[in-house]
Amino acid sequence: QGQFVESGGALVQTGGSLRLSCVASGFLLDDYSIGWFRQAPGKGREGVACISRIDYTNTRYADSVKGRFAISRDNAKFTVYLQMNELKPEDTAVYFCAATELVGCTLVGGPTYGHWGQGTQVTVSS
Repeated sequence: QGQFVESGGALVQTGGSLRLSCVASGFLLDDYSIGWFRQAPGKGREGVACISRIDYTNTRYADSVKGRFAISRDNAKFTVYLQMNELKPEDTAVYFCAATELVGCTLVGGPTYGHWGQGTQVTVSS
């Protein structure tokens, strides 16, 4: 089946930056649109960003991260990235990536997405 392996999470101060990586293991990244999701303690999973499998300029972002986060992909390296700038305490969460066969992408998780990874912890101190 294959899954993603996320990395790059850390403890940073407000205003700092991180780049998360998500490596596909056991499947071809080219076949999927990819989404980044996050889950904060006591809250539900939230879609953060996604990128199409056809048009890599076709991206979507949650309103809370627009202008601060950027998603990109390098299929040759089986990797999707999430560049996070101007981090805020409310960005604290476990970040996951997942894949969908949809041509476009959606920030709504659920059964359309699979190959979920174990996540990487991002903590932003105030």
